[in-house]
Amino acid sequence: QVQLVESGGGLVQPGGSLTLSCVASGFTFGNVVMSWYRQAPGQEREWVARFYSRTDARTYVDSVKGRFTISGDNAKNTVFLRMNNLQPEDTAVYYCHTVWVGDTYWGRGTQVTVSS
Repeated sequence: QVQLVESGGGLVQPGGSLTLSCVASGFTFGNVVMSWYRQAPGQEREWVARFYSRTDARTYVDSVKGRFTISGDNAKNTVFLRMNNLQPEDTAVYYCHTVWVGDTYWGRGTQVTVSS
């Protein structure tokens, strides 16, 4: 059974940092693309970053380039999202995502709020 469990969200002031974690189970972590999405209130879910450990390939949406870093730990089946210089527009629920054997999987999300 595939499971994705996010953690690490919280309240942070503008300019602050957070690191999100997503622990994956039920599949071979190193063989899939892991992604982070986010959804702000009243907005559609937006792709943020993706990571493929086999090639160490990382891509980002333009709005987070230079501020966010996605990484993975195969031994821990965990993907991370390090977020620096957070801004109010980064406020959203952040979701972990993967596709395994043709099926799409999402975590339940973790709330990130950026406010002074």
